[in-house]
Amino acid sequence: MARPVKWRRIENMPHIQHFTPIGREPGSVEENVLKLEELEAVRLKDLEGLEQEDCAGRMEVSRPTFQRILIAAREKIADSLINGKSIRIEGGNYTRGICPVRCLDCGKVWDESIERLEDNLDYDCPDCHSKHLECCPEDLETNCSRDTSCWGACRRMGRGQGPGQGQGQGRGFRRGRMN
Repeated sequence: MARPVKWRRIENMPHIQHFTPIGREPGSVEENVLKLEELEAVRLKDLEGLEQEDCAGRMEVSRPTFQRILIAAREKIADSLINGKSIRIEGGNYTRGICPVRCLDCGKVWDESIERLEDNLDYDCPDCHSKHLECCPEDLETNCSRDTSCWGACRRMGRGQGPGQGQGQGRGFRRGRMN
């Protein structure tokens, strides 16, 4: 069985998603599709000038994975510039944040994108289909901090600064533990 692709964390959503060479109609020219994580890799490495190790850390991937993402992006950009192709930016396996989730019934722990957790009000465990879930299980003894990618979402989901230390209901994800 193939290993699932890890989420790639991105910090910047582009305002413009399509570039076409001057004098060409958008539908009449070949195009390259640049994934959002590929654009993020180019932004971090080439625009911000960070070292690959730092870029990989910010995207929450390994350095070799970051290198592969960056190479794929640069190939598409070079092909578009040299051969007059348009660039469309969309898709990929990205998230604005990653949150570990634990099922309180079967104990399964998995990583999920914040977007999927926020968009799906009927979210349940992929193994036992329980609705009793908690967010950030690795942080149960310590509080979520700004260092973790799910800090903001955990705060919105009532997990933020821990019980009694701030706003929110403390530990738990939506329908999780209430004690």
